Amino acid sequence: MSDTYIIEVGSQPAGIVVRTPGGYRFFAATHQFNRLEGQVFRNAREAERAAQRLASGMPLAA
Repeated sequence: MSDTYIIEVGSQPAGIVVRTPGGYRFFAATHQFNRLEGQVFRNAREAERAAQRLASGMPLAA
């Protein structure tokens, strides 16, 4: 399993996630995804879904 993944929404870079002891920490690539900056996700797919929700204007899970 990789330690780092690039997260894209469509063809737009959203950020990267880096494996940490607690999960995958998100680092935003653009201001649009700053709300996800520093959040830790269970896996890269969960981070990708959060970026997609944010980009589409859907509320992020609490």
